[in-house]
Amino acid sequence: MATSKDYRLGDFTFPRGWFMIATSEEVNSHKPLALRFFGRDFALYRGQETGRIVLLDAHCPHMKTHLAARNDTSYVVQDGHGTNIEGDNIRCPYHAWRFGPDGQCNEIPYHEGPIPKTACIKSWPVVESLGAIWVWHDPEGGEPEWEHPSLAEWDRPDWVKWRFDDLGTLGQHPQEVIDNICDYSHLGPIHGSTVKRYENEFRGHLAIQRQAGPHRTLVRPDGGSPELDTITTYHGPGVLISYLTGYFDTVLMINHTPVEDGSIRVWHALLVKSPGGNAEANTQDVIAARQFQEASLNSFKQDFEVWTHKAPCIHGLFTPSDGPFMKGRTWYKQFYNPREQAEQYTRQCAGTYVPNGVAPYTPEPHDAPIPG
Repeated sequence: MATSKDYRLGDFTFPRGWFMIATSEEVNSHKPLALRFFGRDFALYRGQETGRIVLLDAHCPHMKTHLAARNDTSYVVQDGHGTNIEGDNIRCPYHAWRFGPDGQCNEIPYHEGPIPKTACIKSWPVVESLGAIWVWHDPEGGEPEWEHPSLAEWDRPDWVKWRFDDLGTLGQHPQEVIDNICDYSHLGPIHGSTVKRYENEFRGHLAIQRQAGPHRTLVRPDGGSPELDTITTYHGPGVLISYLTGYFDTVLMINHTPVEDGSIRVWHALLVKSPGGNAEANTQDVIAARQFQEASLNSFKQDFEVWTHKAPCIHGLFTPSDGPFMKGRTWYKQFYNPREQAEQYTRQCAGTYVPNGVAPYTPEPHDAPIPG
């Protein structure tokens, strides 16, 4: 299993950015959710009083008990009617220390006197959006540098909301997945695409791919395969959002989050505009959207299957016709190094690049951006 050090990415083991850690429906106020990302354990829960999403490091500072691991026998849990969530707080099932959403211990039931300030757990910045929970991960502990993932289409009645496809854990370093944004030459062999126009652009924390052409895997439910235009953007190192036009108007999302140094958890989803104009009232539009998401998932699985079995590409044998792989890898390094160094990487890769043998991307009349 290759690591960040093997790829020579920078000072940090895990990158800086927004990352998905769970779907909204997984998180409730009855039982905390035990998670593991970035090589550490977490406790995620929804507060009973406010519905607030809380993410804490998992282990109580007292004796390192896991706050979210399954526990049905502790009287902390039994007396809490099956949960150790109490209001917007959480109790350790071992000695009943109680921690607030800020991670500070606010009650030790058998202790008199002040609670030590060191009786605290790290609390993480989290946001609920688009049916998912997002954490801002920063090895330096800084505030978010860009906005959390959001879409104007999400709350519109003429769009069918997605249901996340959880693909589980992939035993590859995220570098192998990031390479895909620059991989022009795989589109035909893997996806059956006939690429007519293509380009990559790197701008700050954004890595963009624009392409157009027919596709043999991602087709309409009726089997139609007109020209598909996609504008795909990595918003930082772990969130991919792609606008697709030419079939249905759709928004694709693929998220990957490091679990250990060399493995990631992956999700896929597709937001589809309802031809009937009201997604909730039109059952057929919902069915069509689900079918199209399945086609999109099948297309993504073509990549996923290759990633599952490939060896790490530490030093690739790239050609000028493959795509700007090395520019993409330079762009990616900004997230593994201190913020003050980010500009030196973005400056090296900034610009638009077109592989040998393909026309640059220029919008056709039907490529007008989806409103909002």
